[in-house]
Amino acid sequence: MKRIDTALPGVCILEPVVHGDHRGYFMETYSQKVLHDVGIDNVFVQDNQSFSVKKGVLRGIHFQNGPMAQAKLVRANRGAVLDVAVDLRKGSPTYRQWVAVELSEENRRMLFVPRGFGHGFVTLTDNVEFCYKVDNLYSKECDRGIRFNDPTIGVDWGIDEPILSEKDTTSPLLDDSDCNFTYGEY
Repeated sequence: MKRIDTALPGVCILEPVVHGDHRGYFMETYSQKVLHDVGIDNVFVQDNQSFSVKKGVLRGIHFQNGPMAQAKLVRANRGAVLDVAVDLRKGSPTYRQWVAVELSEENRRMLFVPRGFGHGFVTLTDNVEFCYKVDNLYSKECDRGIRFNDPTIGVDWGIDEPILSEKDTTSPLLDDSDCNFTYGEY
């Protein structure tokens, strides 16, 4: 597996080794040893999957507050997304900065999003299956969101009128949220 670091320390793109021939292909999507070899030692305890019917569905910016914060390893199993990670750690040199990476069934890339970061994506195609590995269990009490169009973050989603859930429509701005991430904590 190849690791490509992004502008946000800790957030990285992972490119699996794909073995293809006339029949199709084979690839490992998860190996604890391979992840360790590229510097990721998180133990993933839950797999999640979402399906988005239409191009333009935006999910995010989501996170779980501590003590139930989650690191995520995400990929598009079907279709394509613009995947975004946002540094939400107060005191971080990259606080409020974000990176965006296209993940698709064609490029087979994955994105590792450490604890202390928000995560979201917008679908670039119809019929997107999106897979998440997380290193902490879901907690309804700690589940949070930041408004996708928070002007202090300024994510360029590449879309004017996204399709949003009620949760994502009503999420607070970062300054009005109770996000409890602190730089150096994770």
